[in-house]
Amino acid sequence: MSKVFELDNIVMSFGDVKALAGVTLSAEEGKVFGLLGPNGAGKTTIVRILSTLLTPTSGLAKVHGLDVVKEPEKVRELIGLAGQFAAVDEFLTGYENVYMTGLLYGLNRAEAKKRTTALLEDFQLAEAANRPVRTYSGGMRRRLDLGASLIGRPKVLFLDEPTTGLDPQTRLDLWGIIRDLVKQGTSILLTTQYLEEADELADMIAVVDKGKVIAEGTSNQLKSRLGGDVVEFDIKKLSDKDKALLAVDRFSNNKASFDEENLSIRVPVKDGSKSLMGIVQSLNDAKLEVSELSLHRPSLDDVFLALTGDKAKDEPVSAKKGRRR
Repeated sequence: MSKVFELDNIVMSFGDVKALAGVTLSAEEGKVFGLLGPNGAGKTTIVRILSTLLTPTSGLAKVHGLDVVKEPEKVRELIGLAGQFAAVDEFLTGYENVYMTGLLYGLNRAEAKKRTTALLEDFQLAEAANRPVRTYSGGMRRRLDLGASLIGRPKVLFLDEPTTGLDPQTRLDLWGIIRDLVKQGTSILLTTQYLEEADELADMIAVVDKGKVIAEGTSNQLKSRLGGDVVEFDIKKLSDKDKALLAVDRFSNNKASFDEENLSIRVPVKDGSKSLMGIVQSLNDAKLEVSELSLHRPSLDDVFLALTGDKAKDEPVSAKKGRRR
């Protein structure tokens, strides 16, 4: 199977700031490749290099075997891009936005009209097609932006945090669209801070932190790096943090993590039920008051915390306690 994109020792510097510090990655055709990482990790920089918007300081980047620096025009014929913010003109109608993009791709008027009509129908925007985009909701604008990025029928689609800020139902709708695109043969590079999103959509995942790839594999492969289970509980007071971490330290097979926002502690353990009982006894002996204590299999969230020492920002709020998942 051919490679949809390849990065070989890519370095990207902005003055004294090194956004990428030797990134090497590749992805197979017809798949969703997920890039996970905290703010400032380098995810968007990777997308901009592959989409010919940035020239790397050093290293080699290819899309379908084409060098993005030496053959940018050919690369642009193969790709579509939906950035972090919907790139639509608020004063044009939805129809005009997509149609104009088609003309910029070099389509003749008849073909641009045909594809625009079909895309607006596919993205459930046909009824709003003749309304100015300034009257659209955030979800409608995101769908319109995604539709416009597809009018050139790209082989490769770069989606840079496409669901950030959307309500849960609109996010699920976009997930469905992404799955359909893959079934139709589109290869996708997806950057996201939503761990659940990467788990649901990505065939392969790379975790990026501080301009470097620190882990790569399938969702299950990344989860297996933690091994065993995870015990999670909440403390009542921030001042109990160090005491609680000390109480559970001997049960952990990896470094326990602390979420200051939710006063939550996660402890990776090898033997779940046995460790759970030991942790409960140790917390009780330390006279610590805790709540929401649970045992579960490792999630991508747990992997992310273990690898980066940080949690992904701007994640959707779950129903439980209004906490971040």
